[in-house]
Parts: sequence; C-alpha cells; structure tokens
Amino acid sequence: MSVYRTERKLLYLLIVVMTGAEVLDNISQECKQFLYMGTMPRGLEEQPLKKICQYYSGKPRFFTLYDTFSHTPVYSAYTFKRSDGSKKVDVPWMYEPQLSLVSGSREMEQFPSVNIHKSFEDSQAVLDDYSDTVIFERGQLNPDEHQADPDDKAATYTLTNVVPRVREFNIGPWKIHEHTIRKRLNNYCRGTAYVVTGVTTSGQSIRRHNINRLGIPTYLWSAYCCVDFDHNAPYSERSKFPAFAAHGLNDRENNRVQEMTVQQLEDFLKRVTYVSSSFQIFYDNCVPRNTVNSPLHSA
Repeated sequence: MSVYRTERKLLYLLIVVMTGAEVLDNISQECKQFLYMGTMPRGLEEQPLKKICQYYSGKPRFFTLYDTFSHTPVYSAYTFKRSDGSKKVDVPWMYEPQLSLVSGSREMEQFPSVNIHKSFEDSQAVLDDYSDTVIFERGQLNPDEHQADPDDKAATYTLTNVVPRVREFNIGPWKIHEHTIRKRLNNYCRGTAYVVTGVTTSGQSIRRHNINRLGIPTYLWSAYCCVDFDHNAPYSERSKFPAFAAHGLNDRENNRVQEMTVQQLEDFLKRVTYVSSSFQIFYDNCVPRNTVNSPLHSA
C-alpha cells in the first residue's frame, strides 16, 4: 500500500508540473462561505488534491476538492438554496481552465472543439470520457435542484462537479435522497444549510483508449449542517438537525441510501476509504457553542 501511495503522489506531482496547475495550501477567502465556519473537512490523507473555487458569471458558486489523478471530485461543498427542485436543462457542460494553465481563467468555460480539449484532459475529465459508458451517467455532487438562482444552477454543470454514477442508482435511490433533503431543508432549515457531498473509490476506473480516465465511486455520501432550524418541527424531522448524513452504494443492486448521524458516516468512511482517525466533516461537529448543553443535544 505504501508503494502504491508513493507512486500515486509522484504521478500527482508530474501532472501538476505538466499542467501548470497550482495546488493551493489554503482555501481562498471567497470560497469559505460555502463551508461551515469557513473550515474544510479535515483528515483527508490523499494529497495533493486541487482546491477549486467554482466560479461562474463573475461569482464564486461552490467549492470542490478535486482529484486530478482519477479526474473526479473528492467532494463538493455548497450552501443549499430553497427551491422547487426544477432543473436547468439548457446549460452546456463545462470544464475548469484553472486546472490546466497557470494563466487559465478562474471561470468555468464551455467545452471547446473535440481537437482542442486534448490540451487539458490530462488534468480533468472531458466529455469523451462519458460518451461510451452504458452503465454510468454524469452525476452531480452539488445538484442543480439544490440551487435556486439560474446562475447557481448553471454552475453545477461542470465536469469537475461530476462523478460516474450507475444509472439505476442515479435515477433511483440517490435522486430520491436529493429530493428528500431538498424538502427537509426547504421546510425546516431557517438559516444557512451547508452541504458536503463526496465519494469513496476502490481503484475501479472507466477506461478510454486503454487508459484509466475516470475513477468509479464505490459509495456516494452526503452530510448537511443547519444550526438555525425549526425547533417546533415534528420530532422525526427535528431529530435530524442540526446535522445529518447518508451514504449509498453506487451499484445496480443493494443500493439503498441509508441515513445516519454525521458521526456514524465519519466512522463508516474511516473504515472504507483513506481518511485519518481525525476525519471530521464539519467544524466542531456542527454543534453551536450556545446549544451544547441544550436538551436536544444532551438527550
């Protein structure tokens, strides 16, 4: 395992040198707004990973931690916006110039012609990677139905926010889960809801021209944090605040999405993926300091 991880780190460094992409040590100030207390999930061991502040139409829209080796996001972090769940269907898929060029625009851009994208496909996914995948669909980690503003919705259509999701899982259990969370946060979250949605992988890949192109997620996971919520909500919903989580197997069968506490999800991820024993999704477990001793938290 140590040899594999050493080789992988060397490949990361080679990709960074070849593409000119800067691996930032700290998240940009303008993207901290998408993370609870401005803090990234801690304890991720696979380094280096690319921190992307996802810009669209002149504004930051959400944050993604991206793996330039598997050409897929590790997670996307965003703030939920109350919406009716409608999808924006007239948006072309986009890519991230900032992953490929030192002088690349920080704005996501529509994919250019087929011949030109060869210049940046070493560092990220391209449309051809998904063109012959019968089993998999492009699955957003920050789904457009969790956004309200048309530009916020449009920004979710970048391949740096997408993973290969098994069709039956994508249109079934995971889509139902996205609907459930949208309705719950619409109805009972009174303040800002911070959401982090990510994946685990086990080395399986989608190949193109006999080259590994896309890491296939084994599990999808998601967690939200909303400290300002309706304390008069039914207990079945109130008990899922201020934070709750879920995971599901990215497969055709046995793919039921299971809801659980954030701590249960963290324990699960410590068993199935490369995170440290200190792994924590939300700062201070999304427990507001003035409610630590409240009946809800001491029960």
